Amino acid sequence: MRGLTAVTIDSARTGARIGARRGAVLLALCACAGAAWGQAAGPAPIYTCTDASGRKLTSDRPILECNSRDQRMLNADGSVKSVRPPTMTADERAAAEEREREALAERARQQEAVRRDRNLLARFPNEAAHRKARELALDDVRKSLRLSEARLIALANERKPLTNEAEFYVGKQLPLKLKLGLDANDASVDAQKSLVQNQQIEILRIDKLYDSELERLKKLWGGAQPGSLGVIPGTPPPAAVPAPRKK
Repeated sequence: MRGLTAVTIDSARTGARIGARRGAVLLALCACAGAAWGQAAGPAPIYTCTDASGRKLTSDRPILECNSRDQRMLNADGSVKSVRPPTMTADERAAAEEREREALAERARQQEAVRRDRNLLARFPNEAAHRKARELALDDVRKSLRLSEARLIALANERKPLTNEAEFYVGKQLPLKLKLGLDANDASVDAQKSLVQNQQIEILRIDKLYDSELERLKKLWGGAQPGSLGVIPGTPPPAAVPAPRKK
């Protein structure tokens, strides 16, 4: 019985020693892991600033009293890691976002001007190619204009017998059929005149567009860089670009 007790005591002592060694190993592993994590994360920066009353303040986090001032973030050796700018008011933030939107829109306009200039150079390598394109663009409108003018002549010829017949009813009520014929002729003439006016305006628009293009192309052919001549007249602006969302 005494022998069994001694064995039990020895076993308990051995287990305690093993447990203690295991605990020490675990503690050492945790310490190593903590040190490794600390090295990976790096030391927390030190914030320093001078407040409105001239006091120099230092903290391990952003300093509330210096929200309206620059705060220097220092490394452990005292060197400047970065500078935290003042916290903006709502009005200042809105103004900054508006300036950023304007800058983005200006970049978009510049990129669009570059793209359009390159397209112009690709489409029109020389003045002869541009002249040919102008004539093709004008040709369809001129054909439509000639048809409208011919239709006006035909309507004038159709009106002559109606007008001659109406002379027999001076001071009298016109027959319904004659009145309807004259009214229909008037409506057709008005429609054709409006069409002719629109076609003439379109010819002027096409000529103006090609004149503007040619002036720009001459500068590009002469060596001007695409996008350096500003926005092409008559082209719609690019879509508005929203300011990037703050994270």
